[in-house]
Amino acid sequence: MTMTAVSLAVSELIPAFADVQSAAQRLSGRAIRTPLLENVQLNELCGGRVLIKAETLQRTGSFKFRGAFNLLSQIPESKKAAGVVTCSSGNHAQGVASAAAILGLKAIVVMPKDAPQIKIDNTKNYGAEVVFFDRHTESREEIVNSIAADSGMTFAPPYDHPHTIAGQGTCGLEIAQQAGELGATLDTMLVCCGGGGLTAGVALALSETSPNTKVYAVEPADFDDTARSLVAEQRLSNDSSKRSICDAILTPMPGEITFAINRTLLAGGLTVTDSEVRNAMRFAFNTLKMVVEPGGVVTLAAILSGRIETRDKVTGITLSGGNVDPAFFGSVLGG
Repeated sequence: MTMTAVSLAVSELIPAFADVQSAAQRLSGRAIRTPLLENVQLNELCGGRVLIKAETLQRTGSFKFRGAFNLLSQIPESKKAAGVVTCSSGNHAQGVASAAAILGLKAIVVMPKDAPQIKIDNTKNYGAEVVFFDRHTESREEIVNSIAADSGMTFAPPYDHPHTIAGQGTCGLEIAQQAGELGATLDTMLVCCGGGGLTAGVALALSETSPNTKVYAVEPADFDDTARSLVAEQRLSNDSSKRSICDAILTPMPGEITFAINRTLLAGGLTVTDSEVRNAMRFAFNTLKMVVEPGGVVTLAAILSGRIETRDKVTGITLSGGNVDPAFFGSVLGG
């Protein structure tokens, strides 16, 4: 897609690779350089090399800290006293709450009532105030806008902001560096996708550091807005009546900025079912010895279910979060 196909307002907000590099400098000593892991059994099963970016080990248990800290650290001094407000099902909530605590900012987080309790508790424990909404009948954006208007707080978008995207891009920067350290060149990169912030950031980073790598978004089957939007060449929304266990990546539609990037840089979109996600969670626990939440394991589900060719290839995947309620996780393992 040429830049002329994007509205001027959006095109001006698309981050550059240099913004990802700057974000990496801001995050140095703050975010964890999470490992890029490899598992013999998984490689044998897939017939190639699978490199696993373990963002489950990131600060707050997901990649979201990267974008949140990069955004909050650039709030103008004159606006810091008012604090920040955001909306999230849990991982961005924790990222913002943690980053705000580090930077000494007040934080309010609008969260769905059905968010996993562990994410609600962690967000509160980082010091943020939580305001609940019904994700099926209420607009979180309207609630956030009202709070921001009344309080003067800065809105910290969960994905559709250049600073957020650039921060998430540091994950892709690390993946390329670490793959090189392992003597590998990525043929394919699969990224967990909700609003598209991590996907756009990783794609942006790899477009410069590993330009021959094909990047794919992976989504739940009934929340495949990015996959459908790529085909339609315009943003499409999800059916609000649908349900999925992948709470972390259930967004209404792709972001404007994220889609402008993903439409240009992605090779396509893949989808997986909740059943395949459960199988992947069990595989991650039993074989990889990792606790991964549903939305964070869709990439592993995609390769285990044969959604993409892995034989004789080097495939990278993000395991993007590990914040899962113990009771639910136990039910999956026992399933």
